[in-house]
Amino acid sequence: MEIDDIAPVFHLGEELFTARAVPNLYRTWDEYEVVTNFHTDPEFCLVAEEDTTIVGFVLGSVIEKSRSAWKYGYLSWLGVRPGWQRRGVAEKLFRHFRELMLKAGVRILLVDTEADNLPALRFFRKHGFKHPQEHIYLSLNLDPHRRDMLPGRKRVLPVPHRPRIDEVPETE
Repeated sequence: MEIDDIAPVFHLGEELFTARAVPNLYRTWDEYEVVTNFHTDPEFCLVAEEDTTIVGFVLGSVIEKSRSAWKYGYLSWLGVRPGWQRRGVAEKLFRHFRELMLKAGVRILLVDTEADNLPALRFFRKHGFKHPQEHIYLSLNLDPHRRDMLPGRKRVLPVPHRPRIDEVPETE
């Protein structure tokens, strides 16, 4: 991946990671995902091209924990343009990514996806990922709280407790 690929990768991700298709991934996909991965671990940011069009990408990083001899690889994002899916693009990207991780001394490769993303689960299992762990995401809709803060809306604020004079400690 080169610096000029950042915008096309971002826009391809916007096309792939939609709220309808993958709600949890949609929430975290933004331009900073691409920029941050490219800035911190550019050697683990790869694109697949046909002529001059990016048809797929993978973004990842290496995690080194203090007091641990092990290095962990993390595959953050893998995406292939819809017209190019099921043609081996993801396979080639992943294999190259895995080779780079091995050369970097990574001992465990991690990936996450939504529990109902069956194509992704099949892909990762096919490539040796095991021991899936469920992870639960919770959300809190703040819209009702935001409406209370709109101009012109009366808010009932709690009255702060004012200590009585006999409750205030004496100073020396």
